[in-house]
Amino acid sequence: MRYAIVGSGGIGAYYGAKLARAKKEVHFLFHSDYQYVIDHGLQINSYEGNFHLDRVNAYHDTTNMPKVDCVIVAIKTVKEKILKNLLPPLLSKDTLVLLIQNGIGVEADVQRMFPETALAAGVALICTAKTKPGVVDHLDLGHINIGNYSCKDNKVKELVKDFTEADLKADEADYLEARWKKAVWNMPFNGMTVALNTQTDKLVAFKPTEKLIHEQMCEVIKAAQILGVKNIDMNYADQIIASTRLMTPYSPSMKLDYDFHRPMEIDYLYTHPIAEARAAGYEMKRLEMLEAELLFKEKEYILNNK
Repeated sequence: MRYAIVGSGGIGAYYGAKLARAKKEVHFLFHSDYQYVIDHGLQINSYEGNFHLDRVNAYHDTTNMPKVDCVIVAIKTVKEKILKNLLPPLLSKDTLVLLIQNGIGVEADVQRMFPETALAAGVALICTAKTKPGVVDHLDLGHINIGNYSCKDNKVKELVKDFTEADLKADEADYLEARWKKAVWNMPFNGMTVALNTQTDKLVAFKPTEKLIHEQMCEVIKAAQILGVKNIDMNYADQIIASTRLMTPYSPSMKLDYDFHRPMEIDYLYTHPIAEARAAGYEMKRLEMLEAELLFKEKEYILNNK
């Protein structure tokens, strides 16, 4: 399949580079580091082995890009509205859009923008960061679960096959299960690293914060169960904490956004799932408190930057 990467940050550039290295045709949309990548290529520094792409199909505008079989969207959800203008030049009637984005409710909102377009969720379990132009640091993990949202043909299976051929760990998964299982990690750790100005390893190494993280995880699991998500129980919280202990010390994407005083993905990571749970009769009280803290912190630095 022919691919377009919309959002060539740490995650989009990493997955796109792996596909390109495997001889898949990949076209990348870049913004601030477009000229750097044209001149110098794309460098992936990975704990699994470094590699460099000398020649990259790099663009600064989707109107100059070809139509593709699959668009991989890896922009932050705070920029979701720009997809209305970015995606149309890339889409044919058979194009699959894979949303590698954080949170709950993303696909429903994009589907309203593009009612006839096939969508899938990409739930990435990965630690990456792009902190300088044209260079991605892949720190840990890399598995991606792909959940079919509205695709009626075999493109999701083709996508998993291409990812596997690119030496990426990819599986087809139930859509709701994949989204909510990722939320079990995302909702506690993204917000708590911001609220306490720390990294993941310190949160699980200190008993009081480990207990709070566990309680927050149980709230997400309870909400998921009430909403009908399958194959998730309270033991999953223990599994996630155990796996986080083994991770490289990490600042999640929300912590990096906070550090650089960028808008944080509070809406889809907190507001949407909290509202869905409340509509089903369940209050995620600890996570509602965390959401309020995050909204306050974001407001403070946005006001100070005006």
